[in-house]
Amino acid sequence: MKIKKFGATEQKISDLIKDEAENQNIRIWDVRFEKEGAGWYLRIFIEKDGGVSIEDCENFTRPVNKLLDEADPIPQSYILEIGSAGLERELVRESHFEASIGMPVRVRAIRDFGGEKEIVGLLGGYDKEKVTLAFPGETEEEEEVYAELPLADIAYIKIYEDFEELH
Repeated sequence: MKIKKFGATEQKISDLIKDEAENQNIRIWDVRFEKEGAGWYLRIFIEKDGGVSIEDCENFTRPVNKLLDEADPIPQSYILEIGSAGLERELVRESHFEASIGMPVRVRAIRDFGGEKEIVGLLGGYDKEKVTLAFPGETEEEEEVYAELPLADIAYIKIYEDFEELH
């Protein structure tokens, strides 16, 4: 895996919609302009304190659609999709890693790390080569343990939500 940067189109769209997002107390998690089959998709993932509702997506779609129609930043036809980044959102951009330091993450490895392909820990840090995970000690006397995992050996990193604790 590599930490991704916005392409020119994605950056243009992000800049175009950021004021509307602020007006609605929404944060842009990601913007993706992707080809799937014969069609192009402009996907905007949003987040908001307290979670994103269908109404939030609808209320954001209308003004964004108008902004896109007026500015016409994409020459070809595409389908606009606006949705929640989700509880277990994937970390792919530097801003995602920055916002997630100290949070629990689930790392899916390409190769085994100590016999495990899936690891849950706290995101302690990152750079373009690796991520650092922290694992709390089992008792208060035990210190945290840290592990550095090369990004090249990682399939994905997602925010980890322990759904069993939510029930």
